[in-house]
Amino acid sequence: MTTKLFGEPVRRREDDRLITGRGRYLDDLGEGALAAAFVRSPHAHARILDIDVSDAVDVEGLVAIYTWEDLPGALAEPLPLLIPHPALTHGRTAYPLAREIVRHVGEPVVMVVARDRYLAEDACALIRVDYEILKPVVGIEEAVRGVHLVHEDVPGNVGAHLVQEVAGPGGVTAREAIDAAPHTLEFRLDIERSASMPLEGRGVYARWDADDESLRVYTSTQTSTSVRMAIAAKLGLPLPKVEVIAPDVGGGFGVKIVHPWPEEVLVPWAARLLGREVKWTEDRREHFISSSHERGQVQHVRVGFDDEGRVLGLDVEILHDHGAYTPYGIIVPIITSTQLLGPYKVGAYRVEFSSIYTNTVQVTPYRGAGRPQGVYCMERTMDRIAAHLGRDRTEVRAANFIQPDEFPYDQGLTFQDGRPLIYDSGDYPEALRLLKELIGWDSFPEEKARAAAEGRRIGIGVGCYVEGTGVGPYEGGHVQVTSDGRVHVSTGLTSQGQGHETVFAQIAAAELGVPIEKVSVVTGDTRRFGYAVGTFASRAAVMSGNAIALACRKVREKALRIAAEALEADPRDLEITDGMVHVAGVPSASIPLATVAVLSNPLRYAFDEEARRATQFAGPASDDRPPVAEGEEPGLEGRDYYSPIRSTFAAGMHAAIVETDPDTAEIRILRYAVVHDCGRLINPMIVEGQIHGGVAQGVGGALYEKMAYDEHGQLLNASFMDFLMPYATEVPRIETAHLETPSPLNPLGIKGAGEAGVIPVSAVIASAVEDAEGITITRMPISPSDLYTLRHDR
Repeated sequence: MTTKLFGEPVRRREDDRLITGRGRYLDDLGEGALAAAFVRSPHAHARILDIDVSDAVDVEGLVAIYTWEDLPGALAEPLPLLIPHPALTHGRTAYPLAREIVRHVGEPVVMVVARDRYLAEDACALIRVDYEILKPVVGIEEAVRGVHLVHEDVPGNVGAHLVQEVAGPGGVTAREAIDAAPHTLEFRLDIERSASMPLEGRGVYARWDADDESLRVYTSTQTSTSVRMAIAAKLGLPLPKVEVIAPDVGGGFGVKIVHPWPEEVLVPWAARLLGREVKWTEDRREHFISSSHERGQVQHVRVGFDDEGRVLGLDVEILHDHGAYTPYGIIVPIITSTQLLGPYKVGAYRVEFSSIYTNTVQVTPYRGAGRPQGVYCMERTMDRIAAHLGRDRTEVRAANFIQPDEFPYDQGLTFQDGRPLIYDSGDYPEALRLLKELIGWDSFPEEKARAAAEGRRIGIGVGCYVEGTGVGPYEGGHVQVTSDGRVHVSTGLTSQGQGHETVFAQIAAAELGVPIEKVSVVTGDTRRFGYAVGTFASRAAVMSGNAIALACRKVREKALRIAAEALEADPRDLEITDGMVHVAGVPSASIPLATVAVLSNPLRYAFDEEARRATQFAGPASDDRPPVAEGEEPGLEGRDYYSPIRSTFAAGMHAAIVETDPDTAEIRILRYAVVHDCGRLINPMIVEGQIHGGVAQGVGGALYEKMAYDEHGQLLNASFMDFLMPYATEVPRIETAHLETPSPLNPLGIKGAGEAGVIPVSAVIASAVEDAEGITITRMPISPSDLYTLRHDR
């Protein structure tokens, strides 16, 4: 690399456009399009007896009304089960519009298309659906009793069951190791539902071109290429006739990785059928009751350990609430069960989970995707061990750390990508040292004593995690240098505010030796790049970043070869600096990269003065070889893909100091510290931004956010009036430190960072509140009323 852009805190290039109102979001598009709206089930579990649309047909501006019976062919079949797994023995997905049975409040039953959204909603209000109400199954405990079933053909409401076990030294099983251990503990942990709540809800806008029978769809998604394939399959269209574009997306956090949503196939179908542009944008209540949630689990833990706190055996049984359907498979509980181990060497490990149906909104990945639950389980276990032994919590953790010289470290499990759970690199003892220094761990007892003398209760907590990032199977990148010297980068995965435009430009600028101002980046547009997987699992920088770097290296190699001919030099002696190809140490012997781009494309016609350089009479030509050499293509561009052998594993540690009010039980975070290792840093400022945003979401999940269902399956807090989220006043100043242990698995040595901030926060806050109060915390989130109750129940 010939510039210092890689690793520099370059300001985000996209921000000027986004914060000045020049963003281009889904609802900014399609002015004048017909509008879709949906009649959604008001019941958690019911049989549809009749749908009467007679009162709605006279609404002025009404264009069409559709029920399941109107859907043709593949569109009338259940939506795809995206990630099958042998353990998912009873996977179930919804129909685009409900067929006979609804299984959660908010499930779509009727689609209405009208001149505008107001008229469509008016028509929806006049449609009468007659239901036979069935007994809903709400909550894990009720589901596992199996008295009532969410799906009549799923015994016990169990959709999936999986056991993974790793023996300890001498082949001893986890249960044997626990039984033989000097110390044992057994307890239950609960973590409740939450949801991502992006600023922009879901949305779809479609237009059909009848002349060439092509479809263009704009959707607020994390995976435009996959939506494209789903639409083509459901509508029976040739893939090249479908274009899907993700415009600016106002947050994703996992909810927009699900595909296709019912609306993503219904809106394009209606646009094609009607020959008109059609658009739907989700309102906030719809997002609460008809998108997806995450987090809800019950965990039963048995652990055996020695006098130093070293874990000899760990046995965890997990009940995972996956809601009414399993469109995204069982990725979340798989991640929980494998990432639970964190940075630790556990003598023997057994984990068993059952994934359970309930009559509530489906559960799919939300930022962290199963990791917050796993870290909560492991870190609460570490705190329990420390309390039992009367030892410092950080000492117990250090006693169990994988050491720097033990990498790569095989945990003996199968990860979410079907590959071995092998950690690639890390230095956990150093991360803990940095964290203790950052938060002032060793001096905290004196601080706590001073606070107590003032009548204040403060506590400190800690949490460690390892995060599998950069999961496959692949991503690609295309790079083109045009005759004006500009570099055009495209990749298939999408952006939702992560800073991809900046980071990918930094990589390209560094690889090609050009100013970053010369680099433009396009993501999520199938017209520019048709093959991709999507943005999730902290994978964008690892996957597309490396693919773009590899594509740049192809371009660079070709540029040096062409420049070498022009300069009559050896390609090995050439460098590219500030967009100029020159002989190393001889800047005067140079040629602009823009000119190299011109020379890479032999021309018959001169369109401008620069193009004259590439025409057949511009200079001497070789008579014994063609203008475009065999195996070459015209132009200065390259395409490449990065496909990893397995995931990279980032890691980090968080600590917090909290204060609990003696009277009101209000919990306030006084300080928060983060040490994070995501391999080589492309842009430390963007990584810190990701961490800060993640911690904010983690604070919400630890103290405020909870999906409150009643026994009838009604979501009681389906609005921002009732669903609490932290404001800036509740999110503390976050102190960060970075540790870089490069990954040996990819050319850039990087690991992911996008989900790191959110993963351990519930565990950290639980640890800190427990330290402040002297009360064991077993359920999160924890509110002032929860803490007040715990105080009076002890």
